[in-house]
Amino acid sequence: MSRVVAIGGFDHVDALSIGGNSPVLIQTMWKDRLGFSDLEGKAGEATVERIAALKRMGCSLLRFAVPDLEAAEVLGNLAKMVSIPLVADIHFDYKIALRCLDFPIAKIRINPGNIGSRERVEAVLTRAAAKNRPIRIGVNAGSLPLDLRDKVDSGDISQAEALVEAAEQELAIFREFDFSSCLISMKASSVADTIRANRLLAERTDVPLHIGVTEAGPLIAGVVRNAAALMVLLSEGIGDTIRVSLSDTVEREVIAGREILACAVDSGEALIKGGGAAVKRAGSQGQGVKIVSCPRCGRNSFDTHGFTEKWQPALYAMDKNITVAVMGCAVNGPGEARHADLGITGAGDKVLIFRHGKVIRTIDAADADAAFREELETLATKFFN
Repeated sequence: MSRVVAIGGFDHVDALSIGGNSPVLIQTMWKDRLGFSDLEGKAGEATVERIAALKRMGCSLLRFAVPDLEAAEVLGNLAKMVSIPLVADIHFDYKIALRCLDFPIAKIRINPGNIGSRERVEAVLTRAAAKNRPIRIGVNAGSLPLDLRDKVDSGDISQAEALVEAAEQELAIFREFDFSSCLISMKASSVADTIRANRLLAERTDVPLHIGVTEAGPLIAGVVRNAAALMVLLSEGIGDTIRVSLSDTVEREVIAGREILACAVDSGEALIKGGGAAVKRAGSQGQGVKIVSCPRCGRNSFDTHGFTEKWQPALYAMDKNITVAVMGCAVNGPGEARHADLGITGAGDKVLIFRHGKVIRTIDAADADAAFREELETLATKFFN
Protein backbone atom coordinates (compact mmCIF):
# COMPACT_ATOMS: atom_id res chain seq x y z
CA MET A 1 0.00 0.00 0.00
CA SER A 2 1.22 3.50 -0.77
CA ARG A 3 2.08 5.96 1.98
CA VAL A 4 -0.17 8.93 2.71
CA VAL A 5 0.68 12.42 1.47
CA ALA A 6 -1.26 15.42 2.81
CA ILE A 7 -2.27 18.23 0.47
CA GLY A 8 -3.77 21.60 1.42
CA GLY A 9 -5.33 22.15 4.80
CA PHE A 10 -3.87 25.63 5.29
CA ASP A 11 -5.54 29.03 5.06
CA HIS A 12 -8.83 28.46 3.20
CA VAL A 13 -7.58 25.53 1.09
CA ASP A 14 -9.32 22.15 1.34
CA ALA A 15 -7.38 19.44 3.20
CA LEU A 16 -6.85 16.27 1.19
CA SER A 17 -4.98 12.99 1.60
CA ILE A 18 -3.56 10.94 -1.25
CA GLY A 19 -2.42 7.36 -0.78
CA GLY A 20 -3.03 4.73 1.88
CA ASN A 21 -6.74 4.07 2.29
CA SER A 22 -7.68 7.56 1.08
CA PRO A 23 -10.16 7.84 -1.79
CA VAL A 24 -8.77 7.87 -5.32
CA LEU A 25 -8.93 11.55 -6.25
CA ILE A 26 -9.81 13.06 -9.64
CA GLN A 27 -7.87 15.97 -11.02
CA THR A 28 -7.67 17.94 -14.24
CA MET A 29 -5.51 20.64 -15.82
CA TRP A 30 -6.68 24.08 -16.92
CA LYS A 31 -6.52 24.39 -20.70
CA ASP A 32 -5.66 28.06 -21.22
CA ARG A 33 -3.20 30.56 -19.86
CA LEU A 34 -4.72 32.87 -17.28
CA GLY A 35 -3.91 36.56 -17.01
CA PHE A 36 -4.66 39.08 -14.31
CA SER A 37 -7.69 40.25 -16.32
CA ASP A 38 -9.19 36.75 -15.87
CA LEU A 39 -9.26 37.33 -12.10
CA GLU A 40 -10.91 40.76 -12.17
CA GLY A 41 -14.54 41.90 -12.29
CA LYS A 42 -17.07 39.75 -14.15
CA ALA A 43 -14.31 37.69 -15.75
CA GLY A 44 -12.93 36.90 -12.30
CA GLU A 45 -16.36 35.88 -11.03
CA ALA A 46 -16.77 33.60 -14.04
CA THR A 47 -13.35 32.01 -13.46
CA VAL A 48 -14.06 31.36 -9.79
CA GLU A 49 -17.53 29.97 -10.55
CA ARG A 50 -16.18 27.63 -13.22
CA ILE A 51 -13.63 26.29 -10.75
CA ALA A 52 -16.31 25.92 -8.08
CA ALA A 53 -18.44 23.98 -10.58
CA LEU A 54 -15.51 21.64 -11.30
CA LYS A 55 -15.21 20.99 -7.58
CA ARG A 56 -18.93 20.22 -7.32
CA MET A 57 -18.58 17.81 -10.24
CA GLY A 58 -15.96 15.82 -8.34
CA CYS A 59 -12.62 17.45 -9.17
CA SER A 60 -10.33 17.47 -6.12
CA LEU A 61 -7.18 19.04 -7.56
CA LEU A 62 -6.72 21.58 -10.35
CA ARG A 63 -3.37 22.00 -12.10
CA PHE A 64 -2.09 24.99 -14.06
CA ALA A 65 0.92 25.39 -16.32
CA VAL A 66 3.27 28.04 -14.90
CA PRO A 67 5.80 28.86 -17.64
CA ASP A 68 7.11 32.12 -16.17
CA LEU A 69 7.07 34.36 -13.10
CA GLU A 70 4.08 36.37 -14.30
CA ALA A 71 2.05 33.16 -14.52
CA ALA A 72 3.18 32.35 -10.98
CA GLU A 73 1.84 35.69 -9.75
CA VAL A 74 -1.50 35.11 -11.49
CA LEU A 75 -1.86 31.58 -10.08
CA GLY A 76 -0.85 32.79 -6.64
CA ASN A 77 -3.60 35.38 -6.66
CA LEU A 78 -6.13 32.84 -7.94
CA ALA A 79 -5.15 30.50 -5.09
CA LYS A 80 -6.36 33.17 -2.66
CA MET A 81 -9.78 33.17 -4.34
CA VAL A 82 -10.69 29.46 -4.40
CA SER A 83 -10.76 26.58 -1.92
CA ILE A 84 -9.86 23.71 -4.25
CA PRO A 85 -6.15 22.88 -3.97
CA LEU A 86 -4.22 24.28 -6.94
CA VAL A 87 -1.13 22.66 -8.43
CA ALA A 88 1.64 24.59 -10.20
CA ASP A 89 3.19 22.73 -13.14
CA ILE A 90 6.77 23.97 -13.53
CA HIS A 91 9.68 23.11 -15.80
CA PHE A 92 13.26 24.40 -16.08
CA ASP A 93 13.22 27.52 -13.87
CA TYR A 94 13.50 26.76 -10.15
CA LYS A 95 12.76 30.42 -9.31
CA ILE A 96 9.19 29.92 -10.55
CA ALA A 97 8.73 27.06 -8.08
CA LEU A 98 10.15 29.16 -5.26
CA ARG A 99 7.76 32.02 -6.07
CA CYS A 100 4.75 29.71 -6.22
CA LEU A 101 5.59 28.49 -2.74
CA ASP A 102 5.04 32.03 -1.44
CA PHE A 103 1.32 31.66 -2.21
CA PRO A 104 -1.38 29.26 -0.95
CA ILE A 105 -0.66 26.93 -3.88
CA ALA A 106 -1.12 23.43 -2.53
CA LYS A 107 1.28 21.35 -4.63
CA ILE A 108 4.15 21.70 -7.08
CA ARG A 109 4.82 19.50 -10.10
CA ILE A 110 8.43 19.41 -11.27
CA ASN A 111 11.06 17.19 -12.82
CA PRO A 112 14.20 17.51 -10.70
CA GLY A 113 16.20 16.54 -13.79
CA ASN A 114 15.26 19.69 -15.70
CA ILE A 115 15.32 22.15 -12.80
CA GLY A 116 19.10 22.44 -13.00
CA SER A 117 21.91 22.11 -10.48
CA ARG A 118 21.87 20.20 -7.23
CA GLU A 119 21.71 23.51 -5.36
CA ARG A 120 18.58 24.57 -7.25
CA VAL A 121 16.79 21.31 -6.53
CA GLU A 122 17.79 21.61 -2.88
CA ALA A 123 16.41 25.15 -2.75
CA VAL A 124 13.01 24.00 -4.04
CA LEU A 125 12.81 20.99 -1.73
CA THR A 126 13.92 23.00 1.29
CA ARG A 127 11.29 25.67 0.65
CA ALA A 128 8.59 23.05 -0.01
CA ALA A 129 9.44 21.24 3.21
CA ALA A 130 9.34 24.47 5.20
CA LYS A 131 5.93 25.28 3.72
CA ASN A 132 4.69 21.68 4.10
CA ARG A 133 3.86 21.47 0.39
CA PRO A 134 4.08 18.17 -1.49
CA ILE A 135 5.73 17.78 -4.89
CA ARG A 136 4.76 15.53 -7.77
CA ILE A 137 7.55 14.17 -9.90
CA GLY A 138 6.24 13.97 -13.45
CA VAL A 139 7.95 11.58 -15.87
CA ASN A 140 6.72 11.44 -19.47
CA ALA A 141 7.72 9.08 -22.27
CA GLY A 142 8.17 12.04 -24.59
CA SER A 143 10.75 13.74 -22.37
CA LEU A 144 12.97 10.92 -21.13
CA PRO A 145 16.64 11.69 -20.44
CA LEU A 146 18.77 11.27 -23.55
CA ASP A 147 20.67 8.23 -22.23
CA LEU A 148 17.43 6.40 -21.53
CA ARG A 149 16.01 7.31 -24.93
CA ASP A 150 19.13 5.85 -26.54
CA LYS A 151 18.67 2.62 -24.58
CA VAL A 152 15.07 2.38 -25.76
CA ASP A 153 16.04 3.09 -29.36
CA SER A 154 18.75 0.45 -29.26
CA GLY A 155 16.40 -2.11 -27.75
CA ASP A 156 18.36 -2.49 -24.51
CA ILE A 157 15.30 -1.64 -22.40
CA SER A 158 11.61 -1.14 -23.05
CA GLN A 159 9.94 2.25 -22.84
CA ALA A 160 8.13 1.13 -19.69
CA GLU A 161 11.46 0.18 -18.09
CA ALA A 162 12.90 3.53 -19.14
CA LEU A 163 10.01 5.36 -17.47
CA VAL A 164 10.60 3.45 -14.26
CA GLU A 165 14.34 4.04 -14.37
CA ALA A 166 13.77 7.78 -14.88
CA ALA A 167 11.30 7.83 -11.98
CA GLU A 168 13.74 6.02 -9.69
CA GLN A 169 16.49 8.48 -10.59
CA GLU A 170 14.24 11.38 -9.62
CA LEU A 171 13.14 9.69 -6.40
CA ALA A 172 16.78 9.16 -5.47
CA ILE A 173 17.28 12.92 -5.54
CA PHE A 174 14.35 13.38 -3.17
CA ARG A 175 15.71 10.71 -0.81
CA GLU A 176 19.08 12.43 -0.84
CA PHE A 177 17.44 15.52 0.62
CA ASP A 178 15.15 13.48 2.91
CA PHE A 179 12.01 14.82 1.20
CA SER A 180 9.23 12.24 1.45
CA SER A 181 6.12 14.34 0.80
CA CYS A 182 5.99 13.44 -2.85
CA LEU A 183 3.97 11.68 -5.51
CA ILE A 184 5.06 10.37 -8.87
CA SER A 185 3.55 9.92 -12.31
CA MET A 186 4.84 8.00 -15.30
CA LYS A 187 2.81 8.65 -18.40
CA ALA A 188 2.97 7.54 -22.01
CA SER A 189 0.61 7.81 -24.94
CA SER A 190 0.74 4.01 -25.13
CA VAL A 191 -1.76 2.17 -22.97
CA ALA A 192 0.53 -0.84 -22.66
CA ASP A 193 3.55 1.22 -21.59
CA THR A 194 1.48 3.13 -19.04
CA ILE A 195 0.23 -0.11 -17.48
CA ARG A 196 3.63 -1.84 -17.47
CA ALA A 197 5.51 1.14 -16.04
CA ASN A 198 3.09 1.66 -13.17
CA ARG A 199 3.01 -2.04 -12.37
CA LEU A 200 6.80 -2.11 -12.15
CA LEU A 201 7.13 0.98 -9.97
CA ALA A 202 4.27 -0.06 -7.67
CA GLU A 203 6.32 -3.14 -6.80
CA ARG A 204 9.35 -1.04 -5.87
CA THR A 205 8.05 1.97 -3.95
CA ASP A 206 5.30 3.09 -1.61
CA VAL A 207 5.18 6.60 -3.13
CA PRO A 208 1.58 7.47 -4.15
CA LEU A 209 1.02 7.17 -7.88
CA HIS A 210 -0.75 9.68 -10.13
CA ILE A 211 -1.92 7.62 -13.11
CA GLY A 212 -3.22 8.41 -16.57
CA VAL A 213 -2.43 8.19 -20.28
CA THR A 214 -0.83 11.34 -21.65
CA GLU A 215 -1.51 12.83 -25.08
CA ALA A 216 -4.43 10.43 -25.25
CA GLY A 217 -6.20 12.27 -28.06
CA PRO A 218 -9.64 13.76 -28.69
CA LEU A 219 -12.72 12.96 -26.63
CA ILE A 220 -13.62 9.46 -27.82
CA ALA A 221 -10.10 8.14 -28.40
CA GLY A 222 -8.84 9.74 -25.19
CA VAL A 223 -11.59 8.33 -23.01
CA VAL A 224 -11.18 4.84 -24.47
CA ARG A 225 -7.39 4.82 -24.01
CA ASN A 226 -7.54 6.17 -20.48
CA ALA A 227 -10.30 3.77 -19.49
CA ALA A 228 -8.37 0.83 -20.91
CA ALA A 229 -5.28 1.68 -18.85
CA LEU A 230 -6.89 2.94 -15.66
CA MET A 231 -9.37 0.09 -15.27
CA VAL A 232 -6.52 -2.42 -15.36
CA LEU A 233 -4.36 -0.50 -12.90
CA LEU A 234 -7.18 0.30 -10.49
CA SER A 235 -8.34 -3.32 -10.52
CA GLU A 236 -4.85 -4.28 -9.35
CA GLY A 237 -4.83 -1.76 -6.53
CA ILE A 238 -2.49 0.62 -8.35
CA GLY A 239 -3.21 4.35 -8.43
CA ASP A 240 -4.00 7.03 -5.86
CA THR A 241 -5.14 9.92 -8.07
CA ILE A 242 -6.13 10.05 -11.73
CA ARG A 243 -6.22 12.56 -14.54
CA VAL A 244 -7.99 11.69 -17.79
CA SER A 245 -6.01 13.68 -20.35
CA LEU A 246 -8.21 14.75 -23.26
CA SER A 247 -8.04 17.20 -26.14
CA ASP A 248 -11.31 18.54 -24.77
CA THR A 249 -12.68 20.56 -21.86
CA VAL A 250 -11.72 20.26 -18.22
CA GLU A 251 -15.33 19.42 -17.42
CA ARG A 252 -15.25 16.40 -19.70
CA GLU A 253 -11.97 15.25 -18.19
CA VAL A 254 -13.60 15.28 -14.75
CA ILE A 255 -16.74 13.50 -15.99
CA ALA A 256 -14.62 10.84 -17.69
CA GLY A 257 -12.64 10.35 -14.48
CA ARG A 258 -15.82 9.93 -12.46
CA GLU A 259 -17.21 7.38 -14.86
CA ILE A 260 -13.98 5.38 -14.92
CA LEU A 261 -13.91 5.23 -11.12
CA ALA A 262 -17.59 4.28 -11.03
CA CYS A 263 -16.99 1.48 -13.53
CA ALA A 264 -14.02 0.27 -11.49
CA VAL A 265 -16.29 0.01 -8.46
CA ASP A 266 -19.16 -1.58 -10.42
CA SER A 267 -16.83 -4.20 -11.87
CA GLY A 268 -16.53 -5.68 -8.39
CA GLU A 269 -14.69 -8.93 -7.84
CA ALA A 270 -14.78 -9.77 -11.55
CA LEU A 271 -11.79 -7.50 -12.18
CA ILE A 272 -10.24 -7.23 -8.74
CA LYS A 273 -6.81 -8.81 -8.37
CA GLY A 274 -4.71 -8.79 -5.23
CA GLY A 275 -7.45 -7.16 -3.18
CA GLY A 276 -8.15 -4.29 -5.56
CA ALA A 277 -7.51 -1.66 -2.87
CA ALA A 278 -7.72 1.26 -5.27
CA VAL A 279 -11.02 0.02 -6.69
CA LYS A 280 -12.52 -0.20 -3.22
CA ARG A 281 -11.17 3.25 -2.33
CA ALA A 282 -12.55 4.65 -5.57
CA GLY A 283 -16.08 4.21 -4.26
CA SER A 284 -15.51 5.52 -0.77
CA GLN A 285 -16.68 9.02 -1.65
CA GLY A 286 -19.96 7.78 -3.11
CA GLN A 287 -20.93 7.22 -6.71
CA GLY A 288 -22.88 10.43 -7.24
CA VAL A 289 -25.44 10.75 -10.01
CA LYS A 290 -25.34 8.04 -12.66
CA ILE A 291 -26.71 9.12 -16.03
CA VAL A 292 -28.07 6.53 -18.45
CA SER A 293 -29.31 7.57 -21.87
CA CYS A 294 -30.23 5.84 -25.11
CA PRO A 295 -28.16 6.39 -28.28
CA ARG A 296 -31.24 7.57 -30.24
CA CYS A 297 -32.71 6.01 -33.38
CA GLY A 298 -35.54 6.51 -35.89
CA ARG A 299 -38.15 5.94 -33.15
CA ASN A 300 -36.87 9.00 -31.33
CA SER A 301 -39.42 11.68 -30.48
CA PHE A 302 -37.28 13.47 -27.88
CA ASP A 303 -33.87 15.11 -28.29
CA THR A 304 -31.96 12.90 -25.88
CA HIS A 305 -28.57 14.21 -27.02
CA GLY A 306 -29.43 17.85 -26.50
CA PHE A 307 -31.22 17.26 -23.20
CA THR A 308 -28.36 15.14 -21.80
CA GLU A 309 -25.75 17.68 -22.88
CA LYS A 310 -27.71 20.52 -21.27
CA TRP A 311 -28.32 18.76 -17.95
CA GLN A 312 -25.07 16.84 -17.59
CA PRO A 313 -23.06 19.50 -15.67
CA ALA A 314 -25.86 20.10 -13.17
CA LEU A 315 -26.49 16.40 -12.62
CA TYR A 316 -22.84 15.62 -12.03
CA ALA A 317 -22.69 18.47 -9.52
CA MET A 318 -25.32 16.86 -7.32
CA ASP A 319 -24.13 15.06 -4.20
CA LYS A 320 -26.67 12.26 -4.55
CA ASN A 321 -26.31 8.56 -5.32
CA ILE A 322 -29.18 8.37 -7.81
CA THR A 323 -29.71 7.14 -11.37
CA VAL A 324 -31.21 9.50 -13.95
CA ALA A 325 -32.38 8.21 -17.33
CA VAL A 326 -32.78 10.27 -20.52
CA MET A 327 -34.52 8.13 -23.13
CA GLY A 328 -35.79 8.78 -26.64
CA CYS A 329 -39.04 6.89 -27.00
CA ALA A 330 -41.63 4.75 -25.27
CA VAL A 331 -39.72 1.55 -26.13
CA ASN A 332 -36.58 2.63 -24.28
CA GLY A 333 -38.39 4.77 -21.74
CA PRO A 334 -40.04 3.55 -18.54
CA GLY A 335 -39.56 -0.10 -19.50
CA GLU A 336 -35.83 -0.42 -20.12
CA ALA A 337 -35.01 2.35 -17.64
CA ARG A 338 -37.39 1.23 -14.91
CA HIS A 339 -34.46 1.05 -12.48
CA ALA A 340 -33.96 4.82 -12.71
CA ASP A 341 -34.82 7.03 -9.75
CA LEU A 342 -35.93 9.65 -12.25
CA GLY A 343 -36.34 9.44 -16.00
CA ILE A 344 -37.59 11.42 -18.97
CA THR A 345 -38.57 10.17 -22.42
CA GLY A 346 -40.51 11.06 -25.54
CA ALA A 347 -43.86 9.54 -26.41
CA GLY A 348 -45.24 10.84 -29.70
CA ASP A 349 -45.68 14.60 -29.38
CA LYS A 350 -45.49 14.43 -25.58
CA VAL A 351 -42.77 13.93 -22.99
CA LEU A 352 -43.10 11.51 -20.08
CA ILE A 353 -41.38 11.82 -16.71
CA PHE A 354 -41.19 8.62 -14.69
CA ARG A 355 -39.82 7.15 -11.49
CA HIS A 356 -38.87 3.50 -11.25
CA GLY A 357 -40.86 2.75 -14.38
CA LYS A 358 -44.02 4.55 -13.27
CA VAL A 359 -45.08 7.59 -15.32
CA ILE A 360 -45.72 10.53 -13.00
CA ARG A 361 -46.13 13.37 -15.53
CA THR A 362 -47.10 13.81 -19.18
CA ILE A 363 -46.14 17.20 -20.58
CA ASP A 364 -45.43 19.15 -23.77
CA ALA A 365 -41.82 19.16 -24.98
CA ALA A 366 -41.60 22.91 -24.34
CA ASP A 367 -42.20 22.27 -20.64
CA ALA A 368 -39.65 19.45 -20.33
CA ASP A 369 -36.85 21.42 -18.65
CA ALA A 370 -39.08 23.10 -16.06
CA ALA A 371 -40.90 19.88 -15.21
CA PHE A 372 -37.69 17.87 -15.00
CA ARG A 373 -36.17 20.45 -12.66
CA GLU A 374 -39.22 20.34 -10.39
CA GLU A 375 -39.14 16.56 -10.15
CA LEU A 376 -35.40 16.48 -9.59
CA GLU A 377 -35.67 19.03 -6.80
CA THR A 378 -38.43 16.98 -5.26
CA LEU A 379 -36.33 13.84 -5.46
CA ALA A 380 -33.16 15.37 -4.05
CA THR A 381 -33.12 17.10 -0.70
CA LYS A 382 -30.12 19.07 -1.83
CA PHE A 383 -30.06 20.39 -5.40
CA PHE A 384 -27.13 21.98 -7.22
CA ASN A 385 -26.40 25.66 -6.66
